[in-house]
Amino acid sequence: MTMQLSLKDKTAIITGAASGIGKEIAETYAKAGAKVAIADLNLDAANATAEAINKAGGKAMGVAMNVTDEAQVNAGCAAVAKAFGPVDILVSNAGIQIVNPIEDFAFADWKKLLAIHLDGAFLTTKAVLPGMYAKKGGVVIYMGSVHSHEASKLKSAYVTAKHGLLGLARVLAKEGGPKGVRSHVICPGFVRTPLVEKQIPEQAKELHISEDEVIKNVMLKDTVDGEFTTTADIANLALFLAAFPTAALTGQSIVASHGWCMN
Repeated sequence: MTMQLSLKDKTAIITGAASGIGKEIAETYAKAGAKVAIADLNLDAANATAEAINKAGGKAMGVAMNVTDEAQVNAGCAAVAKAFGPVDILVSNAGIQIVNPIEDFAFADWKKLLAIHLDGAFLTTKAVLPGMYAKKGGVVIYMGSVHSHEASKLKSAYVTAKHGLLGLARVLAKEGGPKGVRSHVICPGFVRTPLVEKQIPEQAKELHISEDEVIKNVMLKDTVDGEFTTTADIANLALFLAAFPTAALTGQSIVASHGWCMN
């Protein structure tokens, strides 16, 4: 059987989708036929992204969602299901980055970062699972990182959170498998999003090197070709995983990093 990369009539929620990787995934899913919900802290930006997708011939809606707020997550997911039908695909993509040495890392920042990455992944998963189980099908994709497998200086909270997503995805694969639900973690290398752009001067300051040196000697040093991964690379991978037809592929972490990490 030839695999078709179609999401026709599927309902997808993508968190943190008003910009960056999440936005590219939303646009790619819409082109593949999915009805997409742009879930983001910034409702105006979410609505703008949804409007652009609708104008391009897709079907999308914006949803205000603080992924650390259980009531808001539940309400947002319910609103999407009411508008578009039961959720078939969740992409847990919302995230932030905070860099500091461990000894200088504020506990409040540690808790904030872990809440967005891990609590957010858990709460959104918990919200959509009953509907997926009821229809005996669904896919949950977590946005991990090469830092789900590797470590870097100054990123203790981020590395901890991204490692944690592997555990959540694997447990979901075990629990959800008999009920038709698959899960994965996408692990990008450095993608030149606003999140990464913000890190460049921060790391230059902490490491006492130039911004060009951060890019060449820190971010891209271990890639095979010195290239950034692109948002399109990650969106196409997310499409492949969402469209894959069986549980032959579940519970996996897929690294897209220009060879930085090979697992």
